[in-house]
Amino acid sequence: MTAPLIPDRASELQGLLAKLTGHAAARVRRYGKHLLIQMQHDESLDTVARLTQTGTNHYVAAFRTHSGRWEPLPASGNLRQTAEIVVTILAPYLHPET
Repeated sequence: MTAPLIPDRASELQGLLAKLTGHAAARVRRYGKHLLIQMQHDESLDTVARLTQTGTNHYVAAFRTHSGRWEPLPASGNLRQTAEIVVTILAPYLHPET
């Protein structure tokens, strides 16, 4: 008997971000119970936001300020709902540099 597949939330969120933003420039990395949303800028990878799992398929979001502090965003819900709100609020930060 094989073990059930555990969903890879980082890959799922990265796919959602690509659909919602219309590009594949955003990257997602798992860090404990957090999913870090990162964008490539010049030679560095900047962490823009994080989604923190607070329950079974329930997440809250935070924005990383220029000082490195995490500020809560008014976004919570399942992965899709939280991603939609984050993309709406942080659209300028999730736009690839041209």
